Amino acid sequence: MATSSSKGYRITASTGIHKGDREYQQDQIALLTHHRVQGCMLGIVADGMGGRSGGRKASDQVMMTARQLFERYSPDNDDPPSLLKQIVTEAHLVIKLTAISSEQEPHSTLAAFLINPDGECHWVHAGDSRIYHYHQNRLVKRTMDHSYVQTLVDAGQLTEEEANVHPQSNILMGCLGADDDPPMDLHYIERLEPGDILMACSDGVWHYFSPQELGSVLSSLSPREATEFLIEKARARAHGGGDNLSLVIVKLEPLGR
Repeated sequence: MATSSSKGYRITASTGIHKGDREYQQDQIALLTHHRVQGCMLGIVADGMGGRSGGRKASDQVMMTARQLFERYSPDNDDPPSLLKQIVTEAHLVIKLTAISSEQEPHSTLAAFLINPDGECHWVHAGDSRIYHYHQNRLVKRTMDHSYVQTLVDAGQLTEEEANVHPQSNILMGCLGADDDPPMDLHYIERLEPGDILMACSDGVWHYFSPQELGSVLSSLSPREATEFLIEKARARAHGGGDNLSLVIVKLEPLGR
């Protein structure tokens, strides 16, 4: 996908999804462009958990909720953080209602970024699906996982590298569909600039790369090429034990390149 802009950049974007070495796909992704307003888009990743059908039901509910709410969103009049919080809250409630009518325990992560036509960007996440913001190949900011190993990293008991290979790296401290309300970490970027790159992805992708590797790949390849490369490389590094993989990449290419 590519769209032009009057702000000195054009937006190119790509999504990718692969079931990895799992029998079934529980990740879901979307890159939604606003049906009325050019330059407004929502990228979202949901990593479902809870058995064959439970996890997929949960991630499906996230996508359905996000689509419905984004369709009603007005960039000129509505508050972006309120939209993102509403997506998390409503998807969480729908997943819990789904759980009542089934024997599974459906849960899901969520990582979503909203770009407005003026270049303003907001994001929200719950769980261990991540959003990265790079400028060229330099990491500007990323989300911090709501996970057990992240609490150990925050406490200085583990390094990021040790956390990646920790046997309990998959234990979440919060997500959608759990008994407790989901965590909602919000972030605001006043204005995206030419050379900026956003990537939302599930842990099946980020688990296999350092921030420096991701920056190098994202800055040197087109979103489509980067999507294909990261999925292929993560699959190889998983050595047959890989999770579902999903990612959304949005790149602001300077005009004239």
